[in-house]
Amino acid sequence: MTKTMTPETDDNPDTEDDKRGSDFVVAVARGLSILECFTSPAAVKQQGRMTLTDAAKLTGLSRGTARRLLLTLKEINYVDFDGKFFWLTPKLVNLSRGFLMPRGLGDGSAAILHKLTEELDESASVGILEGAEIIYIDRMEIRRIYSSRIVNGTRLPAAYTSIGRVLLAALADEELNRWLSAHPLKQLTPKSITERDTFWQEISRIRSQGYAINDEELEIGIRSIAVPILGANQRITTALNASTVTARHSVDDLKNTFLPALQRAAEKLSQTMGW
Repeated sequence: MTKTMTPETDDNPDTEDDKRGSDFVVAVARGLSILECFTSPAAVKQQGRMTLTDAAKLTGLSRGTARRLLLTLKEINYVDFDGKFFWLTPKLVNLSRGFLMPRGLGDGSAAILHKLTEELDESASVGILEGAEIIYIDRMEIRRIYSSRIVNGTRLPAAYTSIGRVLLAALADEELNRWLSAHPLKQLTPKSITERDTFWQEISRIRSQGYAINDEELEIGIRSIAVPILGANQRITTALNASTVTARHSVDDLKNTFLPALQRAAEKLSQTMGW
């Protein structure tokens, strides 16, 4: 049962009354929860900006606590403020570098992705699995009149992306069962797989063939193919994909042309990323 905080507790971000142990610092958790709000739909609608009321509502904190946390983050230059709205500063980019460096992502991986996109004349991405979604952590996009607007940090539903399915196929059966129970399948397009048994069959196919193809299950008119990037001890925690539109390439094109190029690039990425 969730503990109801008294106004005094809620207004003191340094109070450590959480049940997660004496080493758990509530103030730190609350500060990070404030930062996470900037990726919420409410903030996105306001072009990445949030009011104090938005922050308090999204975190469940009092306005007083939310205000102090936001002003503290402003003081150390993680957010900025114009009197009404708060927004993130470029200082957050430094934290993302700390995430990417241990994964070996940098100039070497960028060169591999660049060569791949030149070979296929299509965009390519590296992604990881987090909860119900995948997150793009490295991407090279082909310049076209129409842009997909997918950038590093973009999140998409794992069940309906080729990267997501490769990473889900890498889970043990028990882990995958728990994942499916926590994240029910949804109908995103008429082609989306919504039956659990059918999804399992697709995962079994991906495991046996070593790649995943998404054919208009996320968005009508879009196809993609992904392969795993082998990590330390042959673990799979990242995957590489290339995407296209149905007017340019068929599913056979993905298998016959895209797949060999992706497999070569994935092997090079595994080496470049130090694995």
